[in-house]
Amino acid sequence: MAESLKILFLSAEVAPFAKTGGLGDIGGSLPKALHAMGHDVRVIMPAYKKIEAGYPGVEPMGHTFRVPTGAGEIEAGVFEGRLPGSDVPIYFIAEQYLFNRDTLYGYWDDVYRYAFFSKAALEFVRTLDWRPDLLHAHDWHTAPAITWLATAGQADDFFRGVPSVFTIHNLAHQGKTNWHVFNYLGIVTHSLAEEAYDEVNFMARGIYHATMVNTVSPTYAREITTPEGGAGLDALLRHRQFDLHGILNGLDYDEWNPATDKRLAANFDLDHMRNRIVNRRALQARANLPQVDDVPLVAMITRLDWQKGLDITGDVIHRLMNGFSGPAQFVVLGTGQPEYEGMFAQIASYHRDKMTAFLAYDASLAPLIYAGSDIFLMPSLFEPCGLGQLISMRYGSVPLVRATGGLADTVQDGVTGFAFNYYSSDAFWHALQRAIYFYNVDKDAWRSIQRRGMMADFSWDRSAKGYHQLYEWAIARMRGY
Repeated sequence: MAESLKILFLSAEVAPFAKTGGLGDIGGSLPKALHAMGHDVRVIMPAYKKIEAGYPGVEPMGHTFRVPTGAGEIEAGVFEGRLPGSDVPIYFIAEQYLFNRDTLYGYWDDVYRYAFFSKAALEFVRTLDWRPDLLHAHDWHTAPAITWLATAGQADDFFRGVPSVFTIHNLAHQGKTNWHVFNYLGIVTHSLAEEAYDEVNFMARGIYHATMVNTVSPTYAREITTPEGGAGLDALLRHRQFDLHGILNGLDYDEWNPATDKRLAANFDLDHMRNRIVNRRALQARANLPQVDDVPLVAMITRLDWQKGLDITGDVIHRLMNGFSGPAQFVVLGTGQPEYEGMFAQIASYHRDKMTAFLAYDASLAPLIYAGSDIFLMPSLFEPCGLGQLISMRYGSVPLVRATGGLADTVQDGVTGFAFNYYSSDAFWHALQRAIYFYNVDKDAWRSIQRRGMMADFSWDRSAKGYHQLYEWAIARMRGY
């Protein structure tokens, strides 16, 4: 067993308590995998409205503490719980005004909300009589903690010498605000080339100040050092390239297991693949589609956002539904930008006997789509890691992806799925035609691709070993090794 480390884990989202995407998944899964390796992990996130209202298994700790800020001391409280199915403690920083709101993000003071959370989390750790060996912070929301640790924190006996790891989940969201936030945090520092006059960019700060930096796939780690993929921070990332690593996200195999998933119409595994057809028919019934077994059932589950490649998707679905590659059915689940919701709704209105658009958030429907579909589409413009392709493989739905970021690292063209490179509707359509050809004409090859995807190992155990190595490097760097 590796040497046990005390790891402070900060995240704005931790599933199942709060989740909008992959950030929440890693927050809820990686600490459990690290704990299983023998590490002492403590997770801290904000106490959002759902926590304040009363969450099963989460209780107030019964005391408050004061957080020094440039606006004076602010009182905060703490709730305490455990990550489900584990002994990993999770603490929720409570402040009635800043976090007890209807949604997680989208407020004018978001940067100050998370600056306060970062500072409060560090102040709370002092009350635990527990000094971390390392701080692991995620995305711009917790970058203020890394920035404080590398500046003002070096004059603090408790935190001096604590190394940090900064994980980038999505470089496009950067947390920009004005320079006054440093007065608020009690930080004196210089500006970065990536910051405009009087601007603070916390994504850039996390990259600049962290001992080690990583993102959630090896390919995305390379892509973000280019002008095309760097969202304005590529020069800084090239400056840190020897400290920048890519570690694939894992999949929670306890939650996503077709052999035990109670959300399915029928459970199955590699030895009982015939049961998949029960899920197919249940999905067709749910979508009000004809229950036919011999046509490809194509699916998407996605946030309806420009990042997800939806501007090259409409033309492809139009061709698919008009029979350009033979009979097919299509199901999409997601919400997001109105123009994409309207696009899917319009196509579905013309092809009600072939297509259904579920333009809503429905977590109970997603597993049935994975288990009942034949081909799963992810044509992303960029994708730091992506979990949909991992789940679809696990559930026997063959992924068709654009070879970018984590999609390129996890889906092997013609081996565990299908991939295309050039970002265009024509390239996407040709890949889909190729997949449908295999489905219709070469059943043995199709089953082999399906089975290899189901057998692939993308568990968190594998990813946790990568993070442990990163922690060791960060600690060695801080000690001058």
